[in-house]
Amino acid sequence: MPKHKNIICLWFDKDAEAAARFYAETFPDSHVSAVHRAPGDYPSGKAGDVLTVEFTVCGIPCLGLNGGPAFTHSEAFSFQIATDDQAETDRYWNAIIGNGGQESHCGWCKDKWGLSWQITPRVLTDAMAEGGDVAKRVFAAMMPMHKIDVAAIEAARRG
Repeated sequence: MPKHKNIICLWFDKDAEAAARFYAETFPDSHVSAVHRAPGDYPSGKAGDVLTVEFTVCGIPCLGLNGGPAFTHSEAFSFQIATDDQAETDRYWNAIIGNGGQESHCGWCKDKWGLSWQITPRVLTDAMAEGGDVAKRVFAAMMPMHKIDVAAIEAARRG
């Protein structure tokens, strides 16, 4: 079992291992550390099916639980990935969208398993933290965006 005092447990229908492997391939400081199979039948699976997957996403320890269709992901939980430039923003956004995900607004997207991600350039969070007119301009520029356009955010920051 996980050695951390606290980890994020993410409920999947049946694809925790596929999701964890995708995250490990896509994000730095990410890996799959263990796959555990069910020792017996359970409501959503049979003995020998993958029950839990221990993995790390950008240094954050997680446990994927194949619990069946009873619960689904919502935007109430998301991973926020800070990016340094447009190329990194594009790389993560395109990986998620290109692997069966879907776009949303303001830098949000969902992967094909329904998990929400915020692909957020640091220039955006830094400008919002400035407050005042800078934050107002940047916020207004961000609102109509799907994937964040770093150049447009930088232009709004400058005024």
